[in-house]
Amino acid sequence: MPVLVGLPSLGPMELLIILAVVVIIFGVGRLPEVGGALGKSIREFRKTVKEDDEEKPQVQSRAADARPEAGGQPSGKPSSETRRH
Repeated sequence: MPVLVGLPSLGPMELLIILAVVVIIFGVGRLPEVGGALGKSIREFRKTVKEDDEEKPQVQSRAADARPEAGGQPSGKPSSETRRH
């Protein structure tokens, strides 16, 4: 896991302090619920990032297809100038 620039690394003492604060705020009874919600959020975030990464090549290929040819118009599509009403 990459270390964030500007942030110190978390040692065992810091992790214990964070855990103590979480227990004080949420209580022991709600910890499984909070952990489950946090895990679900992380999974959704990763799924969204993965979908966006898969979508980028498709968007780039569509943009390349829509580039104007030597005649100044995209292939097979009339320009807005030729579609005057």
